[in-house]
Formats: sequence, structure tokens, C-alpha cells
Amino acid sequence: SSEIIRMLSSKFNEFAKNPDLDIYPETMRKSIDSVNEWIYSTINNGVYKCGFAKSQEAYTEAITNLTESFDRVESILGKQRFIAGDTFTEADIRLFVTLLRFDEVYIVYFKTNTRSVLTSPNILNYCREIYQMDGVAGTVDMEQIKTHYFASHPYMNMYSIIPQGRDFVGLLSEQHNRGELFP
Repeated sequence: SSEIIRMLSSKFNEFAKNPDLDIYPETMRKSIDSVNEWIYSTINNGVYKCGFAKSQEAYTEAITNLTESFDRVESILGKQRFIAGDTFTEADIRLFVTLLRFDEVYIVYFKTNTRSVLTSPNILNYCREIYQMDGVAGTVDMEQIKTHYFASHPYMNMYSIIPQGRDFVGLLSEQHNRGELFP
């Protein structure tokens, strides 16, 4: 949640390696809050609305909203370096953790197959940049992520079969050019 991210970003600075890092800067709060609102509703929570829909109508509404927002993110990231502007913020953290799981988990498990990170060049490049930031790659354990999702809901995956997928983490390790596009 944004509240936890903000608390971790400010209340524990005496223990932080980068205590001056401000992921919720005063000058960007309006933009961050605006982006967080629609991204949470239609992407972060949108994947769950798709996956746990109890009717075709609920699924159709959720996947339509998710698809439109995915396209909106792709468009925004073609015009600016980060989702709320030219600075890395909490909005990027919140979006990245969903995008990280999107192709390997959500497309298969939650039926969000109208779009993918792999086929969205701006989103893929953005994910590469964040993944390659100091300290981020070490927090990503795709095997654990997939095992958790595919084994935690027996009624959705009775035998806990974990799809192989692509080497998405390897894809994120490839070079990005966001710094050149948005100096």
C-alpha cells in the first residue's frame, strides 16, 4: 500500500542506505496520487478483479478496464521516463511489482491475456530500467513468485502445476535505453 511505502520511505531513515531518497516528493504528490488512483483500481487490483471474477460480466468489465489502463501506461511511458513524471517515485514501485508478475503469473492465472509486458516496448524498457536499479534485482525471486501464486489457490489450480513460462527475469536483465530517451 502507499501508506506502508511512505512509512518505510520516511520513518526509518536512520537505518536506510539512502536516507535522502524521497519517493513521495512534495512537488509531485498531486501527480503521484492521481496516477496511483487509476493504476491501483484498474491494474494493481484489476488483475485480481479479472482472476476472481464470479461472472462473465464482471470479468469483461475488469479486463476492459485493465486493457485500457495498460495501453494508457504504454502511451505515458513513451512520452516520459517514469509513470508520474521524470522522477522515480512510489507510483513506479507500485506499478513495477504488478508488471513484474504480469506475464509470468497474471496472464495465465488471472486471465489477463489481452496485453503483455513482452509485447509493449515502452513498458518492457521501463521494467528493465527499474529492475536494473541498484538493489532491485536481488529482491526478485520469480520462482518463488510463481510457486506462491500457482500453489496458493487449490480451487484455481488443483494440482499446483507451475507453468514454465519464458525467462522473464533474463529479459529484464537486457539493456534498456530510458536514460537516452529521457535525459
